Amino acid sequence: MEDIEKFVRGFSRFQEQYFSDPQTIYDTLRDGQHPTTLLIGCCDSRVDPMLLTGSDPGDMFVVRNIANLVPPCTPAAPPGVSSAIEFAVCNLQVARVIVLGHARCGGIRALMSPGAPVAETDFVGQWMRIAEPVARRVKHELAHRSLEHQHTACEQASILQSLENLLTYPWVKRRVEQGSLKLHGWYFDMQSGALMAYSARQERFLPLVCPIERKVGPPARSPEHGGPAVAEQGTGSAGQAGGCGAGASCTCTG
Repeated sequence: MEDIEKFVRGFSRFQEQYFSDPQTIYDTLRDGQHPTTLLIGCCDSRVDPMLLTGSDPGDMFVVRNIANLVPPCTPAAPPGVSSAIEFAVCNLQVARVIVLGHARCGGIRALMSPGAPVAETDFVGQWMRIAEPVARRVKHELAHRSLEHQHTACEQASILQSLENLLTYPWVKRRVEQGSLKLHGWYFDMQSGALMAYSARQERFLPLVCPIERKVGPPARSPEHGGPAVAEQGTGSAGQAGGCGAGASCTCTG
């Protein structure tokens, strides 16, 4: 019951933040949503897009699935993900689509090192077949590299495949060609705390937000456990998105 109680207390804090004032954000959202961004992310419990980006309700239309995959547009495409993309692009008219992948993705690791199915249905294995071409290419081209390096390469390459698959949807391709829709590939490195973005010009992922230096001392406790909240990152460029304090050697795009 501890988890349930934690969730209820969390909702109480949410309620206090968003419903206690005479005028709240939900007054504007009650009659409809107008997000500017569709984010396609992973189901992984460590990678919550709203938490990672500090978004408010109504900012993002979020689709989450195992390994943040986008199936190609075919008659057999899984309607769950495809219908959400269609609704966001055609009905909500979002201005951008972000495919957010992350380090240490369980789906990608299972794809790279498959084992026996853990259930008789094997829905996970069927879903991950979308990224099988990427896994084969990584294993072939990086056979001389460590398994950890191959995992990272596959995590990032699968983001690019999802971006390519998005362009197989005619209404996505049309809006991209018109210039009314932008596609972005992001990668969250949960080990370093960095956020990477794919640069088509340089054909690689570059830091969008560089890692920050970890504070010395005992780990901060969250308000949930009665302790102080995590301290702010600080002031100046080291505490801002797009700055890491590395000076001229920093490749952050501020």
